[in-house]
Amino acid sequence: MATLTAVSASWPNPNPSPNSTFLSQQSQPEQSPAVQDPTAMRQHQGTGLSGDGGEDESFSSSPNHHTVQSPNSNLREVVSYSTSSIPSLLHISFNQDHGCFAAGTDNGFRIYNCDPFREIFRRDFDRGGGIGVVEMLFRCNILALVGGGPEPQYPLNKVMIWDDHQSRCIGELSFRSEVRAVKLRRDRIIVVLEQKIFLYNFADLKLLHQIETIANPRGLCAVSQLTASLVLVCPGLQKGQVRVEHYASRRTKFFAAHDSRLACFALTTDGQLLATASTKGTLVRIFNTSDGTRLQEVRRGADRAEVYSMAFSSTAQWLAVSSDKGTVHVFGLKVNSGSLGNDKSHGASDANLAVASSGLSLSFIKGVLPKYFSSEWSVAQFRLHEGSQYIVAFGHQKNTVVILGMDGSFYRCQFDPVTGGEMTQLEYHNFLKPEEAF
Repeated sequence: MATLTAVSASWPNPNPSPNSTFLSQQSQPEQSPAVQDPTAMRQHQGTGLSGDGGEDESFSSSPNHHTVQSPNSNLREVVSYSTSSIPSLLHISFNQDHGCFAAGTDNGFRIYNCDPFREIFRRDFDRGGGIGVVEMLFRCNILALVGGGPEPQYPLNKVMIWDDHQSRCIGELSFRSEVRAVKLRRDRIIVVLEQKIFLYNFADLKLLHQIETIANPRGLCAVSQLTASLVLVCPGLQKGQVRVEHYASRRTKFFAAHDSRLACFALTTDGQLLATASTKGTLVRIFNTSDGTRLQEVRRGADRAEVYSMAFSSTAQWLAVSSDKGTVHVFGLKVNSGSLGNDKSHGASDANLAVASSGLSLSFIKGVLPKYFSSEWSVAQFRLHEGSQYIVAFGHQKNTVVILGMDGSFYRCQFDPVTGGEMTQLEYHNFLKPEEAF
């Protein structure tokens, strides 16, 4: 059963203070969701959608639940560092605009700014404190937390809504099984379980929709971020199948992306383009989410690999892919932006040149050589330590990629959009040891 519990007497102000602890000095404050007083939620008790499993919502009050021992949330006072106690990293994730990232550790969580790189906040819990999932809501004070590690701070089957202005959890969502992932929008909370996905309204935590999926231990799910349109992508009920929910038009689209099971996918901010990779990890395919049309196929490599992360650039000219092979690849995309209704013309000529140079012109013997010789290969690459897990995003500076490792590594690299080849490393930090930078 999915159970909703309010755990504070008041919900956060919908307009966070300009001094919100997670705000970068370089950016304007983002609005947090217009969360209402918990009394409003009582009016919605039992009105959520009930699926085949009969998983209805229920409401109970526990106003003193899960307060932390050290309530001081002042950024500069909280940030302290001891070389004698380096935490174990359990989770890393970028925020929605890739300007920040969050790290869950075995004793709390930390928030970092990407450009310039700096730790802007941390919270360590006194007892246990393991955080296995931490999701930011742009740069505001609201976070979604799930326990993790050998001594989890919270149960693994609960999503805790944390307000750092109050230094406490202000709500929770409980489930029958472990939470695999959480995704946030300004107006929605998406919770991913092994075989179900729940969509909640952020304003009152009302259950709006639930979806059944094939076994999804990776917690695969992606959601668009534009206010005008809500697009959610998740695995379907069959191996290699993708399900796309277009909530604005109330359409559901299923299509087969791969013959093997899905391993990773990424969605553009507007929800119009989807990149998918299977457990084989050799090919990446780009689809139009409106009709499921395959627009492009690129090759990561010839050998099987585990794809960890993929990300589109802000204009969908580029796609970055990381895998267990220790290489981050950047592919040039040749999507017809006009047909998708987007203005992605800026820099398109560079992308087209790069795509042309990355594709092998072997059409005259295509029928003789193996298929991978005629595939579209990556424009640029960056070599990392093989075996460690990395996630990727495009930086806010032109032609840059930010790479985060589960070993605590932070890389910023730059690629040449025309000549391609090996990327140039611009910056490196171990974000678990901030003084180690070179």
